[in-house]
This record gives sequence, structure tokens and C-alpha cells, in this order.
Amino acid sequence: MNKLEQAVWIAQSLFNRGKATGSSANLSFKDGDKIYITGSGTSFGTLDQSQFAIVDLNGTHLDGIAASKELPLHLIYYNKSEKIQAVIHTHSIYSTLWSCASHQNTVDCMPKYTPYLKMKLGTIGLIPYASPGSAELFEHFKSAIDKSDGFLLANHGPLVGAKSLMDAFFALEELEESARVAYEITNKLHFNECK
Repeated sequence: MNKLEQAVWIAQSLFNRGKATGSSANLSFKDGDKIYITGSGTSFGTLDQSQFAIVDLNGTHLDGIAASKELPLHLIYYNKSEKIQAVIHTHSIYSTLWSCASHQNTVDCMPKYTPYLKMKLGTIGLIPYASPGSAELFEHFKSAIDKSDGFLLANHGPLVGAKSLMDAFFALEELEESARVAYEITNKLHFNECK
């Protein structure tokens, strides 16, 4: 399976199991000096190989359809480390629920109820809320990128990067499961509304 086939399989797997809905998720991967990212308005449920934009490492469009408006989040992640080769962002329910809660530790907001999240991903930073696709959100993310390994965008959802598509997929799955466990254990959370 090549990277495009793998990306489509991951997207459809997430959609078919209710971990991505509508056209709100996006994913990307590096291939040499190019980045393939899901196109604007595409759905993980119907994604195919023609629905990717191809951009250079600076985000300049090279081929394919228009890139997701959240391309800058992916570029910031890739600039963090050469080891990051794939990025996935969804609005999966438990990670998004956890992103709406108040957390004192914004560098690692996920409790260590099981060891697997730390093994698969590491620390989970909470990025302050700003409108999806906004310059403000990108600035918040840029300020936090070196402080944590994976991220929750407040009132928005999870964002993870890893050394391969499958590793990013496994990390995202572990983050969602850890958020579910944390949510089930913690029954007295204070949730914040979008500003």
C-alpha cells in the first residue's frame, strides 16, 4: 500500500467508526520535498486519491485541489522536527470533549490513567481557543509547538504528528481512547464555551 492508499484507508477507517464526521477532519503526509494534504471541504468518508492538494514545504500549492484551510497547522508541525512525517486532525468526540474542559496544566492536559498515550505519543498540550483556520489559532499553535508532543485545540479537537501515517493514526487512536477513559473517570469537569 502506497502512502496515498494508506491515507485514504486511515481517513475512511476513522470516518466509518465515528471518529471523524462531515468535512471537518484533515490529514497530511510528507513525500520527499512535497506535502500531500486533504483538500478543502473533503470528507474522510468519501475521500479518494484525487482529493489531495500537493504543496511544497513552505505551503505553496503545486498540484491538485485547494488545500485544507488548516494547512498552516500541518506546516507548523512539520517545522517542529524532521521526524514528523504525517499529521492528522479530527474532531473525535472524547478528545474534543476533553479540549472543552478547564485544565491547569496546558503543557500536558491528559491524565496518566494508562501508560499507552505516553508510549505512543507523549505529552498533550492544550492550545487556546481561536476560530478554526484563523491566523490567531496558527499563532497560538506556533507558540506552543515545542512544549508538547501532541495537541488538543481547545473547543475544537485533537492534532497529532508522527514519523509515519500509521504512527500518527495509532497516536490519534490512543489519544481518543485516553480522553474517553479520562472523561469516564472524571465526572466533575467544568467545561468552557467558545468565546
